[in-house]
Amino acid sequence: MWSGLFPAVNENEGLRKMELLRLKDKVIVVSGGTKGVGRTISEVCGREGAKIVIGGRDEKAAKEAIRNIRTLGSEGIFIHTDLNSVEDCRKLMDGAYEAYGKLDGFFNYAGITPVSPLDLCDQDTFDAVMNINFRACFFCCQQAVKYMRMNGGGSIVLTGSAHAWGGQKDRAAYACSKGVLRTLMEHIAHNYASEHIRCNYLTLGWTATEGEVSLRQSQGESEAELRRRAAEILPMGRMCERSDYVEAIIYMLSDASAMMTGSTFRVTAGEYIG
Repeated sequence: MWSGLFPAVNENEGLRKMELLRLKDKVIVVSGGTKGVGRTISEVCGREGAKIVIGGRDEKAAKEAIRNIRTLGSEGIFIHTDLNSVEDCRKLMDGAYEAYGKLDGFFNYAGITPVSPLDLCDQDTFDAVMNINFRACFFCCQQAVKYMRMNGGGSIVLTGSAHAWGGQKDRAAYACSKGVLRTLMEHIAHNYASEHIRCNYLTLGWTATEGEVSLRQSQGESEAELRRRAAEILPMGRMCERSDYVEAIIYMLSDASAMMTGSTFRVTAGEYIG
């Protein structure tokens, strides 16, 4: 069986090393990388060998994440980013390029989820949602494309939601913001594939992030009660955890998905809203 042609290797050790190198030396920007899924992905990408640029406002949380990334053998930086500012969105990508000389990946996680049905949504709420969830992402992608073009390509992963297919009644502006991100994803995928700049959309399910738990607690529901209620509603019987998204995101940011663009991944525990 081909003995003598290749040196003997421990198969499990070889697989482990391959896994740890899936993002080796890539430079990846994570917007909203200080909390929730964003922080988890920042640290996991670091574990996979990437240099991480965290954009956000919570410097303390970002420094904790970067310390964790360094203990895993990689490196990262924090760039204070107010996503209400288009200039800050551009500076996030500029800072990544200035620090590391290239940009390979962008994971857009930052977003807000206010409770507001169509008939009660005021302009301030609408503008806040669209500014963070769509406008900021649009201009981050604009600048990311600029640097990925210089690098010969790259991967952009936009965070979506099951609400994008219609949405619950109390999430009108949020649902619209996630729907328009799908259009942005398809626009980038269609128009920049020839430059090897890829863009895909990850539909996240109902997840017990800090923001979701805080929202429900403000409504008088504990985390335990939230989880029990979600388990009764979701077809697969439990809420999604941050770890459920890791492999999908690593795949989309890695060279393993080099021929995939314009795709929608669903990790939603079977949840459909619409």
